[in-house]
Amino acid sequence: MLTLIHSPRTRSSGLVWMLEEFAQPYEIEYVTVRRGDGSGALDSKNPHPHGKVPVLKDGTHLVFEQTAIALYLADKFPEARLGPRPADPGRGSFVTMLAYYSGVIEPAFVSKFMQITVPRGTAGWVDSDEAMDFINARLAAQPYIAGETFTVADILYAGAFALFMNSPLLSAKKSSQLEQYVARCVSRPAHARALAKDEV
Repeated sequence: MLTLIHSPRTRSSGLVWMLEEFAQPYEIEYVTVRRGDGSGALDSKNPHPHGKVPVLKDGTHLVFEQTAIALYLADKFPEARLGPRPADPGRGSFVTMLAYYSGVIEPAFVSKFMQITVPRGTAGWVDSDEAMDFINARLAAQPYIAGETFTVADILYAGAFALFMNSPLLSAKKSSQLEQYVARCVSRPAHARALAKDEV
């Protein structure tokens, strides 16, 4: 049985959506986390080394970090077709965009939110506007972030972009392609089911 260690309205909310897409039995174990407003606390039930979410338990296996969980699930349940197999031609693009999300997109937007200048030439990420130029060009050429079909990578990207669509963090780079992409992804039935569960 899969168990998601989760706290509502955090970055692990996307993992509820992801698990709904796979249509496999799973449980949610709710924990408290430290929040940006100073509320919350570390939870002794949370096996993440820094008290973060999400964490996925699969029997004796423990997987944490969003992109690691996404890749783990895509490979564990290939019949869901939510990620190309290792020998498939689209695999390189898929794993690249998973890594780009955690290595570039998240730190770029956190830097912008915190009003921190990206240390050019030394950081592994770039300014969020530069990253979004790449994303918008990609979505102008293909319907989904890794190619022609919806994958777990789209859950991470579309989930984040939906959250910030009307925020100053994203508004300067909001394109019609981006809006259509987010609408396409969040219209999936699994997303609606996940939203209902995240309100617990």
